[in-house]
Amino acid sequence: MAGPLQGVKVVDFSRVLAGPLCARTLADLGAEVIKIEPPRPDVSRFAFPFDDGMSGYYAQQNAGKRNVSIDLNVAGARELVLKLCDTADVVVENFRAGTLKFFGLDYETLSRRNPRLVYVSITGYGQGGPWASRMAYAPTVQAEAGFTHNTLRHFGDGLSRPQTDALSHADVYAGLQAAIAVLAALKRREVTGRGQHIDVAMAAVLMSINERAHVDLSDIDTGAEPAVLGATDGPFFRGPGGEQFVAAQSLVGSLTFPNYLRAMRRADLARDPRFESAALRLQNFAALHAVVQTWILTFRDMEALDAQLDEAKIAIGQVRTLKELADSEWAEYWGAVHEVPDRRGGTYRLQGRPWRFSEDGLSAPGLPAFRGEHNAEVFAELGLSRQEIQHSIDAGMLIEHSHATPPAPSPAGARAEEVAA
Repeated sequence: MAGPLQGVKVVDFSRVLAGPLCARTLADLGAEVIKIEPPRPDVSRFAFPFDDGMSGYYAQQNAGKRNVSIDLNVAGARELVLKLCDTADVVVENFRAGTLKFFGLDYETLSRRNPRLVYVSITGYGQGGPWASRMAYAPTVQAEAGFTHNTLRHFGDGLSRPQTDALSHADVYAGLQAAIAVLAALKRREVTGRGQHIDVAMAAVLMSINERAHVDLSDIDTGAEPAVLGATDGPFFRGPGGEQFVAAQSLVGSLTFPNYLRAMRRADLARDPRFESAALRLQNFAALHAVVQTWILTFRDMEALDAQLDEAKIAIGQVRTLKELADSEWAEYWGAVHEVPDRRGGTYRLQGRPWRFSEDGLSAPGLPAFRGEHNAEVFAELGLSRQEIQHSIDAGMLIEHSHATPPAPSPAGARAEEVAA
């Protein structure tokens, strides 16, 4: 592997999303990652569409990782995993608090053998405290942490029924914050010579990334200047060719309304009694939106419109599907899409890396591994003989890929991150 983390070895005990995304981020940066799967596979292998133990969802979070499948309940299995962790720089896990301690794979045990180990645990509510034992999925943590409340508040009565976000934000943000913390701990280890345990709580992550937390936490009285948390923030418009797009600035806010007036050359609207204050603009939002929409339709195309809005410092973004963005000139320039073999003669199109380094090149993503595909390779590197490896396979300790059937679905489906045993 190439990249700034070349030479860093990661043992990944995690599954589904938050932990695997953390470990995949480290792999994308050049680390060697070995994923440990139990006999009951990572449920994300069966996310639709899947074929014979491989799915695009699994590949997205695990391509490039080597894979070991081992049954920790078989005699001798734990000692093999301990030896593997002795050689690791980082361990990633996202089981319910205390689960790996049962197997003797907790931080205290591993760090006594390998004091330089950085060990990151991702759970819903942390390793201790009153909620440590709670099951946690992205939708439930998002509900607890104000995320869902903000979504409902944003849409107001625009939703026919209450619903959660389609994406697992709690998992993704937690995985990224965990990766950031790992990098910080590795840097600290250069000074102290010791690793440490990192406790990442998904609920705390969602609080930390909420850019409007100060409004709710401080009970700020917005008075006549609305908080603009509803549908007036980032208004939707139709372009000259029927394109749907979003403007980054509110039509209502006192700081942003003048920008629209500059763009439209309509300073007179500031004196319109319907629009003289933020409260009045909110009350007459439909009429104000209609004025701007009518002006937009006078342009010959989106390029001309964008140029005039840009003059007034109003950014716009066309509503596209992800595939439309992936097929754009920008995506080709950036390398925003990678094709990864699906192990069946075809390919998955997966998202590329979000960074470029001036001094480090990044390797193309590797293959998504079948369960246990690297059993012999990994343990041979630890010094086991062919006979010892074969004995481990015969004893049912090391599990190799077989035609698997999906396990029973979890309450939130394969997209949610279960941080329970």
